[in-house]
Amino acid sequence: MRMRRKKHLEERLRECSDYIFFMEREDRNFQTAVFKKEYIDLKKIFKNENPVHLEIGCGKGGFACEIAKQNPEVNFLAVEKASNVIVKAAEDAKAAQLKNLYFMRGSAEYLECYIPNKSIDRIYLNFSCPFPKKKYASHRLTHHNFLKIYKSILNDGAEIWQKTDNANFFEFSIEQFSQNGFALKNVTFDLHNSNFEGNIMTEYEKRFSNEGFPIYRLEAYIIE
Repeated sequence: MRMRRKKHLEERLRECSDYIFFMEREDRNFQTAVFKKEYIDLKKIFKNENPVHLEIGCGKGGFACEIAKQNPEVNFLAVEKASNVIVKAAEDAKAAQLKNLYFMRGSAEYLECYIPNKSIDRIYLNFSCPFPKKKYASHRLTHHNFLKIYKSILNDGAEIWQKTDNANFFEFSIEQFSQNGFALKNVTFDLHNSNFEGNIMTEYEKRFSNEGFPIYRLEAYIIE
C-alpha cells in the first residue's frame, strides 16, 4: 500500500532544511551511481571532527534521536528514502536541538556518491526490509552490492551493527557478510535474552518484541 502524502509536507521539509540533505539521484542504478561524486562536507555540517556513525533506513528517527542524545561525542547521519517519514524524524531532532544528528533523504544505492571514502566509523542496519522473495534479493541492504558500498565509506576498523526480526534475512546476511570479506562477532539469535548491554530499541523492535518475536543481532567488520 502506498503511503498517503502528509499535509503541508513540502512546507514541513523546508522548515527542517537545516537538518536534511536531499540526495537527488533516484534511478537506483549501481553501475552509473558512482560516476559523479558530490561529497558532503561532514566537518562543515557537524562543526567538529568527531567520529561519524550512519543509520541506513532510520524510519521516523526514534533510534537516531535517542542514540544521538546518549552519545553527544559522536556525530550521526541517518538515511531514509521516504519524505513522508524523514520529515517526522527531522522535526523531532530539531525540537530536541540535537546538533550531532543530520538526515539524508534518498536511497542507499547512492551513499557512495555523497559520503567520502573511509569517513564512517559504524553503520547501523535496524530492521531493514527483508524483501523475502528471492527475485528481490538484490534490494536487501546486506546484499553484496550494498556491502561493496559500505566497504568504500567505512573507516579502518569500523563495524556494521545489524538487528532484524526475520530469521531468513538474518541467515542471508550472515552468508553475504561471510562471503564478501567480513568477519562476525557478538552474534545472537535472541537479543533480549542475551547479555548484550546498552541496546536502544527501535519502533519496530518494540512491536516485534511485544508480539513475541526473537530479535537477531550481529556485528560485522572488514577483514579483506
